[in-house]
Amino acid sequence: MTVATTLFDLPGDGGVPVVAPHAELPALRDLDWESLYARLNEDGVALTPPLLTPAQCAALIDGFDAQGLYRSTVVMQRHDFGRGTYKYYADPLPPLVRALRETLYPPMAWMANQWARLLGERTFPTAHADLVAECAAAGQRRPTPLILRYGAGDYSCLHQDIYGDVVFPLQIAIMLNQPGVDFTGGENVFVEQRPRSQSRAIVVKPGLGQGMIFPVRHRPYRSTSGYRRHAMRHGTNAVESGTRTVLGVIFHNAR
Repeated sequence: MTVATTLFDLPGDGGVPVVAPHAELPALRDLDWESLYARLNEDGVALTPPLLTPAQCAALIDGFDAQGLYRSTVVMQRHDFGRGTYKYYADPLPPLVRALRETLYPPMAWMANQWARLLGERTFPTAHADLVAECAAAGQRRPTPLILRYGAGDYSCLHQDIYGDVVFPLQIAIMLNQPGVDFTGGENVFVEQRPRSQSRAIVVKPGLGQGMIFPVRHRPYRSTSGYRRHAMRHGTNAVESGTRTVLGVIFHNAR
């Protein structure tokens, strides 16, 4: 907690919410959210311990070609997004994806609300159902969790996942393949744009089942004159060999 208390003030709001127990997601109960928040503030990205078992990762990969699970398929090269394919899950979400989204949301909202106070921005509800209701009132009714598949030579251009006026400021991506075994290359790349300075690149290499927590649009940075916004975008370096599959958990819905 040295980083958080030195570079970022933690408001006395009662602390991180307790993650509700879930039989399929026991690893979530042991996450140290204050340490993850400190790492997020220090690096702009926080890497979690494994959140899913190898069997759960394999089951999600096996569902990539299933019929009826998805509302939309995007072939990235058709839109100049890069190369590869991703699919948005349909409503209702698969049970494991829904459980991740709903169980992870309260502590993620705690972190997002710390940032909101630092930047003078709006805060977010503590229950995901309330965020979904707010999205629906704004015309954002389509779920945004997605699964992404990259083969050799595939990559993702730098981007942000906005989808509408209601934007929850944090998201998480979970690696479903074993790096160095199932694929090579394909590193996660984050670029932080710093006002009146050169941009900073962050490269993250999660292992099987690990999650990466990162900003959707920007993060707070403490300067001598107070907190300012540093815009961030994310993408994927080209896969050199094999197949790389990632689950993306975005908390706000899309129009």
